[in-house]
Amino acid sequence: MSQDTTLLRQVYGYANRANPYPLWAKLRQTPVCWQEDGAEEAGTYVVSTYREIVALLHDPRLSSDLRNSTQTGGRTRAPNAPYTFISLDPPEHDRLRRLAMRHFGPPERPAYIEQLRPEISRIASSLLDQLQGQRQIDFVDDFAYPLPVAVICRILGVPEEDEPRFHQWVKAIVESTALPAEVQRRQREQASNQLHRYMAELIERHRRQPGADLLSRMAPDTGPEGRMADPYLVATATLLLVAGHETTVNLLANGMLTLSRHPAVLARLRSAPDLIPAAVEEMLRYEPPVQLLPNRTTLGEIPLADTTIPRGVVVTLALAAGNRDPTRFQEPDRFNPERRDNAHLGFGSGIHYCFGGPLARAEAQIAFAELVRRLEQPSLVVDPPPYRPSPVLRGPEHLRIAVERVRAAEEPPARRSVSRSRYAS
Repeated sequence: MSQDTTLLRQVYGYANRANPYPLWAKLRQTPVCWQEDGAEEAGTYVVSTYREIVALLHDPRLSSDLRNSTQTGGRTRAPNAPYTFISLDPPEHDRLRRLAMRHFGPPERPAYIEQLRPEISRIASSLLDQLQGQRQIDFVDDFAYPLPVAVICRILGVPEEDEPRFHQWVKAIVESTALPAEVQRRQREQASNQLHRYMAELIERHRRQPGADLLSRMAPDTGPEGRMADPYLVATATLLLVAGHETTVNLLANGMLTLSRHPAVLARLRSAPDLIPAAVEEMLRYEPPVQLLPNRTTLGEIPLADTTIPRGVVVTLALAAGNRDPTRFQEPDRFNPERRDNAHLGFGSGIHYCFGGPLARAEAQIAFAELVRRLEQPSLVVDPPPYRPSPVLRGPEHLRIAVERVRAAEEPPARRSVSRSRYAS
């Protein structure tokens, strides 16, 4: 194997987890290229430039259903487990996504995410209250993980005391992407089956004793398009639980890591908190929580960037590479929260645009508003931090941060100015 065909394998290698971006830059030199896969021996076509990634995300010839691949035949799926809507194509994808969205957002519940903001703010503030008096924290364990877990549990109606149970299953599913293919499939299958059984039991409990949560609304729903069959209901609920916190953990941890490395930016956000929504968008571009989509296949030949991708092959969309494409973003390797025209790929694009994107945005905006106000002079204890095993859902496993102190919630912002030279990035 030549080095040119093993760049993706190097991205998958843990040694490059802290900084895969030089490898993504090399891949962008050939926008569409065949690569030895880091997890499967069969290989994959990698698409790494912004324009080509967006084109494929809107191309109906690119399928999200790996059963259409002549390479895999869908063998990465756990036996007897139905696909969720993110692993299906229209029209079934559209129908199942609409059935789930009925209870989560527009058009039926357009104000739902906004109505969650006070509760998200309360949870974030409470977590920081618990850190008062500490001079060093593990940002992942103390904040980035418990915040989205608490939020998604309350949305779905999952008892928070069950977190130690589902945490182990979710960890096995997510981190298995870094293991050899056979071990990965076996570990993911076992954890998926356990998590699906748990969710099926929970849905039945909500049917018998419904509440105001999402599962209680979805389980008995017989809307205009009929009800969601139980296997898909269980799979969708499981997806919402896993994706509803795993990616947001990375968004928060990657964002805090980035701000800690750019103290001048952090000081700017403290003095101009109205920039925080734009800063969150820049975090999603600069350090996306989902680095790549390795689960697409072609329904026919697709000519793209002087290459023709054959029918039935696996395609990997390198979102992180596209987010730093210099033909799309000026100074792409610079973190700039005041960047304009920031149409990043942090939530994907097209019909599979992230279902929970609005919720993740709300959580991150609220979290960083609290963090920049209440953490005084945060600095990294270890840089780079240890990373999670997964090259797909990339983020710190732990993030040790030293702080002067954690301000009280009701304490007004500090009025003293901070010199830019002291906080130069």
